[in-house]
Amino acid sequence: MRTNLKPNGIIPMPVLMIATYNEDGSVDVMNAAWGTMVENDVIALNLSEGHKTTKNIKERKAFTVSFADVKHVVEADYVGLESGNKVANKFAKSGLTATKSEHVDAPIINEFPLALECEFIEYQDSEYGLGVIGKVVNVSCDDQYLKDGKLDVSACSFIAFDTYSFGYYVLGDRVGNAFKDGAKLK
Repeated sequence: MRTNLKPNGIIPMPVLMIATYNEDGSVDVMNAAWGTMVENDVIALNLSEGHKTTKNIKERKAFTVSFADVKHVVEADYVGLESGNKVANKFAKSGLTATKSEHVDAPIINEFPLALECEFIEYQDSEYGLGVIGKVVNVSCDDQYLKDGKLDVSACSFIAFDTYSFGYYVLGDRVGNAFKDGAKLK
């Protein structure tokens, strides 16, 4: 038996922390769940033009995307609750810290395990949204989350957002091998 559910963004999505610099050089960060990779080095973020972060991205031509983790769920949720248009010091109030990227004019949030450093490509505005398109020019990872020089996803405790329950869920255990396990059925 199956039950029909309303289409409501049913796909659990990674909790993305989009960071930019404000016009005065202070750090701005927002929580965004609507984003994905569209190529190996291209990311699409569904951000409306009303966000302070979107304005900063267009002005600075750069941004970073960090993946929130279970250790910082409170901070990640807080920067999603407050608008940079209304709370000028929300980054400071979050308790998070940042370091300037060596590759783009944007901050890297130190507390999150992984950051994509992006150059702004364009803003797309259609009936389906979409918004910010960026080129990933560097990926930086905190060394404690590396294993044999590669990202150890199971150590990161990244979180995902579920739109049905309004809950955050931790990702972690490896359950299979892509492009290999299915070969057993060939």
